[in-house]
Amino acid sequence: MTAAGVPAAGYRLRGVLLPDGETGEILVGGDGRIVEEGSAGAETLVDGGWILPGLVDAHCHVGLDAEGATTLDEAAAQATTDRDHGTLLIRDCGSPVDTTPLQARVDLPEIIRAARHLARPKRYISGVSVDLDDPALLPEAVAEQAAAGDGWVKLVGDWIDRAEGDLAPLWPDDVLAEAIRVAHNAGARVTAHVFGTTALPGLIGAGIDCIEHGTGLTDELIDEMARRGTALVPTLINVDTFPSIADRASRYPEYAAHMRDLHRTAADVVRRAAEAGVPVFAGTDAGGGIRHGRIADEIAALAAAGHPDPLGAASWAAREWLGRPGLTPGAPADLVVYCADPRADLGTVREPALIMLRGRVVYAAA
Repeated sequence: MTAAGVPAAGYRLRGVLLPDGETGEILVGGDGRIVEEGSAGAETLVDGGWILPGLVDAHCHVGLDAEGATTLDEAAAQATTDRDHGTLLIRDCGSPVDTTPLQARVDLPEIIRAARHLARPKRYISGVSVDLDDPALLPEAVAEQAAAGDGWVKLVGDWIDRAEGDLAPLWPDDVLAEAIRVAHNAGARVTAHVFGTTALPGLIGAGIDCIEHGTGLTDELIDEMARRGTALVPTLINVDTFPSIADRASRYPEYAAHMRDLHRTAADVVRRAAEAGVPVFAGTDAGGGIRHGRIADEIAALAAAGHPDPLGAASWAAREWLGRPGLTPGAPADLVVYCADPRADLGTVREPALIMLRGRVVYAAA
């Protein structure tokens, strides 16, 4: 049985296979999966170039834009834009739109959903999150979102507290510990939006699996994350919006100054985290104020910050972290081909020669 759009004899692609860097070939069967032995009649699509597992955006929001929730058709268009830039796997870090119907579409990237953000009233973007009047309700809400998502739950760890005039935590430490225990018992991992420092000790100490943004990380907290294996997705192209956020926050001068300071030190935080052994992955935070399709920009930002493997952070390493295969037999043929070595020149990522999703060619350069 063949997959629609894949010839029965399948495809053959020859080139340098990443991350190993050895010359070899990828054989794609008629079902759109990588096979060990191809058909004699397989069509040769590529004979030379660099072949790597499809790119990963580990922090994305499909179904969210600057105005809030989108339609499902608009969400599909967002995912298509990501796909056309080589992103074939998305970890959706919270969306007000139920995008599960998009997961059945073979023409769209795989979407690993975290369902809805969990926050407190007036402590996040209006209309985006599920807001809990009582923080003690968090464990119950986490259980609900774990059931609604695909193995991830997203918390809002800190946000501006207008009464204090600066970033402040949303949840007591004991509630966090119980909520994360509930998620883990349900087989889900937990991540949290955090800009500042004060919310981080409670989240990391409670056993959270990942920190988003993490601009307030100290050396002590970085060391603890490395010890625990807690991941970081710094979303540096989103952090670049911090000065403009500060400019709009003139009523809260302490918060505005704090955001500018966090922006100034963000790249150094990423460098120190990577050097300490914290797993650091690429995420654009597309949706809201960041347009989709900017994974190449985030890869470049990670490289500029000193990440030792920014390409892996957006491909093979991120796939392993998310429990998805690379270029191995039996895996869906989700891959990107470049004419030059993207490790030597990260700008090459902006110009794919071929994009294949589930064995189907969704883009081929003229």
